[in-house]
Amino acid sequence: MPKTPHVALLIETSREYARGLLRGVARYQQEHGPWSIYFEPHGLDDPLPEWLVGWKGDGILARVNSRDMAETIVASGIPAVDVRGALPDVGLPFIGVDNEPVSKLAYEHLKSMGLRNFAFCGTPRGENPNQDRRCDYFVSEVEKDGYSCGTWLGEQQRLRAHSWEEQQQQIAVWLRDLPKPVGIMTCHDDRGQQVLDACRRAGVSVPDSAAVISVDNDPHLCNLSTPTMTSIDVNPSRIGYEAAAMLHGLMTGNQPPRRVTFLGPPRGIAPRRSTDALHIEDQDVAEAVRYIRENATSGIRVSDIIARTKTSPSTLERRVKKLLGRTIKSEITRIRLAHARLLLSETEFSVAKIADKAGFSEPKYFCEVFRKHEGVTATEYRRRFRDE
Repeated sequence: MPKTPHVALLIETSREYARGLLRGVARYQQEHGPWSIYFEPHGLDDPLPEWLVGWKGDGILARVNSRDMAETIVASGIPAVDVRGALPDVGLPFIGVDNEPVSKLAYEHLKSMGLRNFAFCGTPRGENPNQDRRCDYFVSEVEKDGYSCGTWLGEQQRLRAHSWEEQQQQIAVWLRDLPKPVGIMTCHDDRGQQVLDACRRAGVSVPDSAAVISVDNDPHLCNLSTPTMTSIDVNPSRIGYEAAAMLHGLMTGNQPPRRVTFLGPPRGIAPRRSTDALHIEDQDVAEAVRYIRENATSGIRVSDIIARTKTSPSTLERRVKKLLGRTIKSEITRIRLAHARLLLSETEFSVAKIADKAGFSEPKYFCEVFRKHEGVTATEYRRRFRDE
């Protein structure tokens, strides 16, 4: 009988992202195990478990959060994979989120609200390279369209040196000075919740004066926020699954990858009240966009939108294209595909049923459109992004 691998999971349970990683690891070992799992519930900043020093296991999956942790893992000589990426120079293979499509998705969502002022609220530069990339990609997307982007990263004084009240006051001052209305991306849900609280302190109305979108889609933080917070689901379960697969390879003699591995794109946006507004001065376009978002999955056609306005078809098309950067038909398709992706990843519905629920006239047409836009078939998408 082959030996059962002993694997340590140094992944916290205090964040939804980390819990998603654990779900993915669990699914992998159920499919390809069994593994003997060494695991204790803990927080990200908790000290290393005492048993790790001198432990003689076969593999480690870790959210490496300190040099002491990294050095202990490297010194053990045990095959290990990092699923945090905060310390890219420690010599451990890393697998994580591709932040470029995450930032692009956030920008496109805010831009589609009709916003033309943008800002990013993150953490001090150098604290986490992934969050730095998230900021840089967002600013790049904004500037490519000719707009400017304000940033607040707490760079002058590290945030941990301040109390919650002092942090909130700093963010509130920054928020008051931003041009309004403004679309704000935050680096993660923790910061997003802070921004929404600071908006209340600063008297900035959400979503009318500031629309806020965050990352990780932690349902507790997002629904505890006032108003509830829109967030991007980066599908941590898939990252946990692929990290477990990478570790399995290392434990069976594979060489570690020479480069970091980024998985993407994200699963999609979980829309909530913090971005539930339209800032479009052109009333005909605003009405058209609102109608599309409310009815795209009901099988509407371009002619249905045009019939609701007194504007000529060519004029309405031109104005929509100018404000959204895409045609009426493209906007309908975008909404339908977003709904289809959600159904593929979260339900047991057949592809044919999903095509119908997303507003496509025929399953075959849906499959063609999905593959054209997503680069994979609907069935393959489900396999990759399913969070079981």
